[in-house]
Amino acid sequence: MKKFLNSVDTVLTESLDGFVAAHADILLLGDEHKFVRRRTLKPGKVALISGGGSGHEPLHGGLVGHGMLDAACPGQVFTSPTPDQMMAAAEAVNTGAGCLFIVKNYEGDVMNFDMAAEMSEGVMQVVTNDDVAVENSSYTTGRRGVAGTLVVEKILGAAAEQGMALKPLKALGERINGATRSMGVALTSCTVPAAGRPTFDIGDGEMEFGVGIHGEPGRRRDALKSADAIAEEICAAISGDLGDQAKGPALLFVNGFGGTPLMELYLMYNSARKIFEKNGVTVARSLVGSYVTSLDMAGCSITLTMLDDETTALWDAPVHTAALRRGM
Repeated sequence: MKKFLNSVDTVLTESLDGFVAAHADILLLGDEHKFVRRRTLKPGKVALISGGGSGHEPLHGGLVGHGMLDAACPGQVFTSPTPDQMMAAAEAVNTGAGCLFIVKNYEGDVMNFDMAAEMSEGVMQVVTNDDVAVENSSYTTGRRGVAGTLVVEKILGAAAEQGMALKPLKALGERINGATRSMGVALTSCTVPAAGRPTFDIGDGEMEFGVGIHGEPGRRRDALKSADAIAEEICAAISGDLGDQAKGPALLFVNGFGGTPLMELYLMYNSARKIFEKNGVTVARSLVGSYVTSLDMAGCSITLTMLDDETTALWDAPVHTAALRRGM
């Protein structure tokens, strides 16, 4: 294993110290590294809080700022944050309008965010489960929450910034999640620093189709195929799962897992766009880049979110975070 480390025991805290120092104009670090929060809070706005295991950067800390999250709680690598982290974050950023937790559907995350919500006042939750690859995996009961979580966070962040109240925000989040589907493919494993070796073994001529963002098994191990063939199968799975929804304007998001160059991600975007548009989808908005990663894994995911006038306008709204900035 070759990584820039001082110690596997301090990699998260040292990374958080550097992250917040690099973006000190927009971020503050909570006590004991429990959370990252917006430096400037907006009184009377519903606070959006997310989090999860580290190793998926820039999700979630990189999405804290104007127009997205108010706070993010980082767990250890691929390990859920604890309820006291979410409670501390909620206390720090709640300006009187309540808090909405945005939670990826992994058993540890759901359990710990549930506990925090039960022990806090004025908290509601949205659970994301956009991955169509498998119904259950080693980390979940039900579908996994993956790159579509970013879409939910961006659209809800804009709506919250514009003053939407807690209950309508929750309903909007559930609607966006219901209009979003994702699937990924891995060409290599990732290497967790504490383990010091790849999470799974995969041959040079193989791919893991439908892989999870922690390296969980997908639908199957298969021989490596062309980009067009990979995109065709992923897009078919997404369209098939959306059913009649898969017509009209949409956001196409091609996400890298951390070890894939942008050149390849744009190539996959080109393939996916042609396939979706041939089948009645109008790609009205796009995002390409490594936003929901799996450490150093080579691979990508494709996410499709069906849009309407309201959600398109919210996607277009100004945002200023470490990872996503436009319109400001």
